[in-house]
Amino acid sequence: MGLFDFLKRSGEAGEFIASRKPVAFFKVEQTLNVLGRETLVGTVEGIIYPGYKVKGRGVAIIREIQRERKRVDFAVDGDRVALILEGRTGAKKGDILEIYQS
Repeated sequence: MGLFDFLKRSGEAGEFIASRKPVAFFKVEQTLNVLGRETLVGTVEGIIYPGYKVKGRGVAIIREIQRERKRVDFAVDGDRVALILEGRTGAKKGDILEIYQS
């Protein structure tokens, strides 16, 4: 049994992060619960894509990125976007979260 199989069985596979250094940061301006999913509104520093992982008090996967209520394929420095997440980060207004490649 490999490490990923162990994490998968122990329920911690969602918290597995592939990159060692954050590839971007996200400054949280607002947190919402939309249809049962944690949604964060804020500003990006770096470049992010759906599938990347957001680390706060917990770890969540970016399921979708929206800019001006439209789905986008990525976000770059200075973009104000909404991140629709799978999982919970426990983020609060003013937090700066690390983003990792998965």
